[in-house]
This record gives sequence, structure tokens and C-alpha cells, in this order.
Amino acid sequence: MALPIEFIARTRALLGEEYDKLETALQADVPVSIRINQRKGTGAPATPPVAWSETGYYLPQRLSFTFDPLFHAGAYYVQEASSMFLEQAIRTFVSEPVKCLDLCAAPGGKSTHLLSLLPEGSLLVSNEVIRTRSNILAENITKWGNPNSIVTNNDPEEIGRLTHLFDVIVTDVPCSGEGMFRKDTDSTGEWSVANVNLCAARQRRIIHDIWNALKPGGLLIYSTCTYNTEEDEDNIHYIQEELGAEALTIPVKEEWQITGPLHYDHPVYRFFPHKTKGEGFFLAVLRKAPGEIEEIRPKGKSKKEKGKAAPAVPPQVSHWIQKPETFRIEVSGDILQALPAAHHDTWQILSGQLRIVSAGIRVGELKGKDILPAHSLALSTALDKTAFTCVEISWEEAVKYLKKETLVLPPEIEKGYVLVCYKGFPLGFVKHLGNRANNLYPQEWRIRSSYLPEQVLLFP
Repeated sequence: MALPIEFIARTRALLGEEYDKLETALQADVPVSIRINQRKGTGAPATPPVAWSETGYYLPQRLSFTFDPLFHAGAYYVQEASSMFLEQAIRTFVSEPVKCLDLCAAPGGKSTHLLSLLPEGSLLVSNEVIRTRSNILAENITKWGNPNSIVTNNDPEEIGRLTHLFDVIVTDVPCSGEGMFRKDTDSTGEWSVANVNLCAARQRRIIHDIWNALKPGGLLIYSTCTYNTEEDEDNIHYIQEELGAEALTIPVKEEWQITGPLHYDHPVYRFFPHKTKGEGFFLAVLRKAPGEIEEIRPKGKSKKEKGKAAPAVPPQVSHWIQKPETFRIEVSGDILQALPAAHHDTWQILSGQLRIVSAGIRVGELKGKDILPAHSLALSTALDKTAFTCVEISWEEAVKYLKKETLVLPPEIEKGYVLVCYKGFPLGFVKHLGNRANNLYPQEWRIRSSYLPEQVLLFP
């Protein structure tokens, strides 16, 4: 990997004699790490843990994750280890249920992590401004299975109009990506000082756009995957000076080898690959100054809407979900949607002002007199597995299912909708017809590769 000459000069000036160690590390292999989904009962792999994350683990090598059914079942998420440090910020400062916004959320690493970390009763809104990436984000959150989530596709300025709605805003802002050079060697050709300055200005604009949506006294968690001070310390100083925020200290262990500020004296946390086992990463936590909070209330129904009777929800649907009394199941056209009742008012506020990509659990679809159970129901942690016949399938059959090929189930299995599982983890539904089973895996999610590696055995 050939590093840009200006990057070398700037980073050497920043790190001094330590720069040579960084450059050596950038030529080394990229560490591979995952986070397990404890809410789905995923056990720990027999590999070294990530020190700053209770559910993070390093792998000895990169596997063919595409061909591991447990990956598609949401049993774990492949995430860069340094960015798991978000966990320490949440555990230190968030102890009660919150409304949290993950502003620049695709592809979903931090969002799935937040869904595991936030206190019970919290709501996570995950936003992505690019439409295609917002669909990938919704897919990964659906696989993770936590129903207390909403995915949106909006510009930060539009979300900023939601005055004081969020207790916590996580902003992994778009950056020049210096910390990803080792992982994405092509990105070195796109780097320039001009782009660094452009990114720094864009990051400040994003924070300004979103600031109004953060409650007084609320937390802004700012992060990048870059090394320079313009996008890191300088922007933290700017947020404090211009917006009156206070930078907060996160307790860290010395053996984690996390680096402090390289400019100013604010509490910030830097990861360098020659010191920590991971990629380049920067994080800071800022608290908005206290003040009077403006409450947003959902708009009441119009007279026309009040006159309309809500479509009846088929009674058997409530048996598909654990604790159905904690959800509001609604019919919208042919779609059955289950939203956590505690967050229904917030969903109404968001749906009136933002583009909703997904929310809660898509439970099913009405097909005449039939109800087709939805794939998101199969992957949800709220699924009541006892409501369906479950069939355990082999790795070869699971890969066929994920390719959306036809399965043949044992003849003794009753006809109807069947939940197929791999190692106890639901993968999705089929409609068993007796001689064959119609594969109901989403067409847009199917494995398109004809290649078939050896069986992936990350978990015994």
C-alpha cells in the first residue's frame, strides 16, 4: 500500500517518532472481529475477546460469512473492533430508557450494537441519507431482531426540525477515512488535504443541522475513522465553543492502549492500529447544556381519519408474538405491522415528518383469506416460536434456503407455514405443500453466488 506523501508528512508531524510504528502497522493484516447477539442466545466463540466490549471477539481469519447461515440469522455481526468502544460511552452515561438517534447509521454496525446496549424500554431511530444504503441498514437491523427500532431515510437538516426529541444522538460522521486505509487500500488514492478540510466543514454542518433535535442535557457521541485533528479534536473544540457543549470523560483501562488528545486538552479517545488491535478510530462524548425542553406531540387525527374504522387485525396474529399486549398491531393496506406500544406516539411524530423505511416488526401480509407471515417476524426476538411448526435443517439445506432454492421437508411435517431453523436459530419461513416447500426467503436478500465453500463452523 502506497500512502499519500502529504498524509505521511502531516501524520509524522502529528505523531513524531511514533509514526514509523503506525506505518508498519498499516502494512500488516487487518484484524477480523465480530459481536455476538446475546438476545438471540448466541454463545461466545472460543476466540480472544475485544477488551472494551462484552460481546466482541476477534477471529483468527476472515471467514466466508456469506455462507454462514448464523450470520443471516442475526446471531452475530461482523464489526471492526475499535468502533465497539461506543459500548463504553453508553455504559458510562446511559442508565435509563432513552430515545436515541444513530444519525449516519448504514450499514448498521453501531445501530445493532446500540440495540444490544441501550436500557430496556429505549427506542433507537437509525437514519441513513442515501436511499440504497438505508435499505441495507434496514436489512441488518431486521436480522438483529430487536423490535424497538425505526429506520429512516432523511437529511440531518430534516431531522433537526424535531425539536428536543432525542436524549442521545450518535454521529459517526462521514470522514476522510484515514483510519480505514489498511482495510480499503483503494481509498488512499481518494485522499487529499482538500478533502480533509471538506470533510471537517461537512461534519460541523451536520452537527449544526442536528443540534436542535437533541434535548438540553442530552448526549452527542461524535466519532470518525480518521487520524487528523481537523476532523477530530478541532471539531470537538468547535462544538464546545460554538454550541456550548461539555466534553465528558470515559473511564478507560491503561492496557487498552487508547491515545488521548493530540490537540487541545479535551477528553477524546483515539485508536491507532500500532497500539490497539483494530483500525483507526476517534470518539468523544459531549453533553448539551441544560435548559427548557420543548415537547413535541403527535398530531391528532383529522375528522376524516376519526370517522374511519381501523381495519380488524386477524386474532391469530397476536399468538405469533411474545407479550402481544406490549405491541400495537395495525393493518396498513395488506401489511400487518407490530409497533411497541410504548413508542407509538414517537412513531406517529416521525411518520408525520420523515421517510420511514421500517419500524417495529413487519408481522405479515394479507393474501385474500390467508395471512403470509413476514420474514422480519421470523428474525425478531419477539417471535413466539411455539406458534409455528419448526424444522431444523442442515448447513447444506440452509445455504439452499438462503439462495431461495426449493426445499423438500420430511413428509410427516404438517402442511402450512413452517419455520426453518439452523442450530436453533430461525432463518425464515417456507410454505409446506407436502411434496415440496415454497421458499419464502426475500428475493432481494438471497445469496446470488453459485460458489460453495467448505462449511463455515464459527460456532460448534
